[in-house]
Amino acid sequence: MNASSHPFEEPGQTSRTLDPCILVIFGATGDLTAKKLMPAIYNLKREGQLPTNFVCCGFARREKTHEEFREEMKKGVNTHSRVKPIDENIWSNFQNQIFYHQSGFDEDEGYDRFAKYLNELDAQFGTKGNRIYYLSTQPSYFTKIIEKLKQHKLLYDHEDPSGKWSRVIIEKPFGHDYNSALALQKDLTKHLSEPQLYRIDHYLGKETVQNLLVFRFANSIFENLWNHRYIDHVQFTVAEDIGIGTRGNFYEEQGLLRDIMQNHMMQLLSLIAMEPPVNLSAGAVHDEKVKVLEAVRPYKGEDFDKFAIRGQYAKGYVGGEEAKGYREEDNVAKDSNVETYAAVKLYIDNWRWDGVPFYLRGAKRLPKRATEIAITFKTPPGILFKENGEQHESNVLAIRIQPNEGIALKINCKVPGPSSPIQPVKMDFRYGAFFGLTPPDAYERLICDCIAGDSTLFARQDEVFHSWKFFTPILEHWANTKPKDFPNYPCGSWGPQSAEEMIARDGRKWRLI
Repeated sequence: MNASSHPFEEPGQTSRTLDPCILVIFGATGDLTAKKLMPAIYNLKREGQLPTNFVCCGFARREKTHEEFREEMKKGVNTHSRVKPIDENIWSNFQNQIFYHQSGFDEDEGYDRFAKYLNELDAQFGTKGNRIYYLSTQPSYFTKIIEKLKQHKLLYDHEDPSGKWSRVIIEKPFGHDYNSALALQKDLTKHLSEPQLYRIDHYLGKETVQNLLVFRFANSIFENLWNHRYIDHVQFTVAEDIGIGTRGNFYEEQGLLRDIMQNHMMQLLSLIAMEPPVNLSAGAVHDEKVKVLEAVRPYKGEDFDKFAIRGQYAKGYVGGEEAKGYREEDNVAKDSNVETYAAVKLYIDNWRWDGVPFYLRGAKRLPKRATEIAITFKTPPGILFKENGEQHESNVLAIRIQPNEGIALKINCKVPGPSSPIQPVKMDFRYGAFFGLTPPDAYERLICDCIAGDSTLFARQDEVFHSWKFFTPILEHWANTKPKDFPNYPCGSWGPQSAEEMIARDGRKWRLI
């Protein structure tokens, strides 16, 4: 799929044109720029998917020359690009479009110098004053940076008379809970409008996630079965085998539920559960996603202890190597009660999903890295093909987000021979094997979409608010009820026993990945 076309574009539709622009990365000396953003921008350049008139400029507090910044970015691309090795001819030309500006995020003089410099770049590269500001900083700087950009006329009104545009990409987390998300939105919209604000969730840029709407609504075999009459339950799993690494300070403030579940997993949930949009415009898709999040049944009473499970990893073994427990990680309190595992059960109160449980689990230090959505279909009634009085296994449709992006369907078949035993087999489709190429990185898709002004794959404000509205009471309950068993699962296991017990009470079990 060409990244300059709409993610759900139909044959015959016209590809988008991308306006000239300058992409400014605030916090450009952080890991995200070298590991994700610059490799994505380089690959867009390599594949001819950036505007011809394009500039990337880093903005950070450290003293650094253009040449030093370019050399650091080259190392990042060499190490982290999905296509290796780096093409020296492409890089030698592209590096001349990369610049660096040193300033504090609250330094007026630095913004004054920056405004003049951007005007010079506009004149040199023909970028016409169009701007994207990517805020790859701590959330505490979001409001200050936006305020300074507006103050120094670097952020335009949404409908600027000159035809110039400016957009802001904000990394998660958007707020710390429901009230802080509302407050942040209020502060930001003093200086820019909602259509200028792009809340990035890199999961939405993954090829398999982009394909969810096509998979559902372009294949009648699945859409006709996509309801409570045929689906028994749905499981979402985001498993990581790594620990928190150098992110101890961040994780002590955030925890797993805020880091993964409130954003990534609820975005996946809304795409799986939504109704067909009236069209494929950003507004129509967002409207249907919001309806799902509005319909999530809030917790009350004993629901918090029955349907919301938390865990924290202890020392153990992952991949045959010893791994330390969370409380032994750097910058983590020795008696920390921050969760590194979370599992919740929820219901969506609408016609389509009446009575269908959705199980979400996300964790650090599990046996393997995998993100998957598994739709388990109901077993038909009857006595045919029972073995030892037991019904055969249910059909499962598994959508793999990462790694090895693809879709698998488990069906039951007869084993050759006279005894006729039934055995589950898997029909397996993988993007890389079928199309013969590595899917584009999520950041490539999302940066390209922002340049085009397409917010379909970004989170709208009401999506964020409704997600926080569900999870904030859980966070408050956990804050007021200290866990008695932390740490409660060893590294390399599949989580605490209480999570197994939660799903077992429904006569189900977590899917093996």
